[in-house]
Amino acid sequence: MMSVLEKRSAVLLGAGLGMFVLAFASNAIVPLVMYRDLPEQTALEVVNQNTLYQLEDLRLRYREPFEQHVGQATNETCAELLKTGRQVYVAEGCWHCHSQMVRPVSNEPLRWGPVPNSPEYQNELQRPVMFGTRRVGPDLSREGGRRSNDWHAVHFWQPNTVSPHTRMPRYPWLFDGSPDKPNRRGLGLILYVQWLGSWLESYPAYEDYVPLKQQLANPAE
Repeated sequence: MMSVLEKRSAVLLGAGLGMFVLAFASNAIVPLVMYRDLPEQTALEVVNQNTLYQLEDLRLRYREPFEQHVGQATNETCAELLKTGRQVYVAEGCWHCHSQMVRPVSNEPLRWGPVPNSPEYQNELQRPVMFGTRRVGPDLSREGGRRSNDWHAVHFWQPNTVSPHTRMPRYPWLFDGSPDKPNRRGLGLILYVQWLGSWLESYPAYEDYVPLKQQLANPAE
């Protein structure tokens, strides 16, 4: 006959396995069934007006590097640069310290913006997803538009210049010598970060950015 301890162990084991099955069903099978007919979008398909603005802003701020490494500011070059930025983000391990999922707990939406939904991740720029669990730095899923492209350039070049207590390392290899000369990888990473959350109505109004306003006011330049 089983002892009381053995019975309790069997119950706990059964309960643990049951919870695992329930979690797997609710977090994997159910979403798979719900969104099985939702096509995965390409990078070109997720280019939007806010991202195109950021691309144009990069062109105006860094004219020579942009012309050398990107060329024209079109939807197609925007999509390709976003894919480059995504690759750099993964390769440099940005996801080790920054999650990309605002969770519906602990007032997170007040800190980083609205909780995401599944369709937001149904595109090639979110494959593989980088929800993450560590937050040495802030969540970045709503980072786009919060800061200027110049801020991001300086942040990647010398992080403690704009964030004195940061643990983030420098990334000088994303530039051709100085923070005003980002190379293709640097431009791509900046654009990718500015793309995050760009599909939301809460994305900051791009009319507030100075360089593009000046260019629009002086189209002959």
